[in-house]
Amino acid sequence: MNNSKRSGLTIALLVFFALSVFVAGWYVGQNKHQPPTITSSLGGASYSGGYRPSNEVVPHGNSAVKTRSKTGNVHVVEPGGSIQKMVERAQPGDTIQVMPGTYSETVYIDKDDIHLVGVILAGERATLNGLGKLNDAILYSGNNIIIENFKITAYKGNGIMSQAGNNFEIRNNIIIDTGIYGIFPQLGKNGLIEHNVVSGIADAAIYVGMSDNIHVAYNEVFDSVAGIEIENSRHAIVEHNHTHHNTGGILAFITPGLPVKDTYDVIIRNNFILDNNTANFGAPGSTVAGIPAGTGILVMAADDVIIEGNIISNNKTAGILITDHANAENLTLDLDSDPNADRAMILDNVMINNGYDTIDVIRAFALTELHTGNIDIFQIGPSQDSCIINRHRYHAVGIGDFSECTFNNTDNIDNYLIAGGAEPRVIAPSERGEIAYLGICTGCHSYTGRLIGPPVQLIQAMYKDNPEGLAAYINAPIKRQPNYPPMPAQNYLDPETQLAVAHYILQVGP
Repeated sequence: MNNSKRSGLTIALLVFFALSVFVAGWYVGQNKHQPPTITSSLGGASYSGGYRPSNEVVPHGNSAVKTRSKTGNVHVVEPGGSIQKMVERAQPGDTIQVMPGTYSETVYIDKDDIHLVGVILAGERATLNGLGKLNDAILYSGNNIIIENFKITAYKGNGIMSQAGNNFEIRNNIIIDTGIYGIFPQLGKNGLIEHNVVSGIADAAIYVGMSDNIHVAYNEVFDSVAGIEIENSRHAIVEHNHTHHNTGGILAFITPGLPVKDTYDVIIRNNFILDNNTANFGAPGSTVAGIPAGTGILVMAADDVIIEGNIISNNKTAGILITDHANAENLTLDLDSDPNADRAMILDNVMINNGYDTIDVIRAFALTELHTGNIDIFQIGPSQDSCIINRHRYHAVGIGDFSECTFNNTDNIDNYLIAGGAEPRVIAPSERGEIAYLGICTGCHSYTGRLIGPPVQLIQAMYKDNPEGLAAYINAPIKRQPNYPPMPAQNYLDPETQLAVAHYILQVGP
């Protein structure tokens, strides 16, 4: 080859090489990540929504039960004594102290302003033991109730349940294997649940139902189907809890078919939500049985839920799962409930190794967005006006229409408790049946769907025109439905209330 041809080839190769470098550089430049917009959660704009009392000058309080202006009598229960008999003797304003020992009974408080306090001596607690036979440990329907420092175990129904009482504090209790619910305030307003350790529960360790102005903080919940549930409730803050080794960690949702039709204004912040991969052992067909194992936070049809500052790690289905009713399992739709989760707000959270072994339906939906691998955040169904900051940090599916949040934190909001307490609930004789239904029955029965027990519609069909028969069943139930667990006897209710609630059940609508 002569020199001129060799020179021309060399020049051509150099030009080709230069063009190749230019094209490669242009391609890489066009496809490399642009620097993300990073929003600091420190300082800056804070959330301006949330609960506002009707009287704007009333601040939020730091306790739920008003400080007593005068001290009542102190009654002491010694081992071998009866807590219930002391409750019957006590008057509003009194304190009952229970000394360390084992007590196998159900305690029912139907009067106001009672403080039931277990005494801890050298680590030994007053222990309520249901022996695997008794249904409930502590039930109360009074206002301004405090329950603290007990160990509760081996009951079949509930550990601590409130039934339409306002202003309550449940703290520093150890609750193990108490059946359906560990701590269950129902139809209450202004409540504080803190520093409890709850485990081994077949539905929810802490279950807030149809309640308002609730603060759930500094609890440890584990080895249960659901750790903490905010169901058909409003104005709740769930913070500084450790939820681990449950089926689902923290839930905010609407159960269709209940008298209260909405859940909104919930802040879930600064919790540890870790390793919630326990196989679901909820009652087959129940709402909670539809929770997929490996769910960190579940938001189902609830509105205005803020998720901030949590450490969410090693939850195999998803770190945060947001869904409407149409895509949830074991639900009967309620036309009076909004089925969508609107205004979900996701601020900074630490999310590590979530969605690493998710369920098939989520995996299939993720593929429609060409997403494979881990899933921190998964959203399905319509969701209006939802937002997120620092979305680049997460493996996310279904949040393409989430806008950028206009605030960075919830520092402006301490809690939603009402200073001085809510007005005590006063039950008129004519309301006895309705309040018993709302505060007790709806914990296990929705109108059309399945919770724990059969729907109200089925009960109405079975006892049509026979309230006396239903009242007798409420007092001493016999298992008749093979697909439902046995109903606990409600024989702590007086006969007039049993008959009143039977009449109400047979005429109530959806």
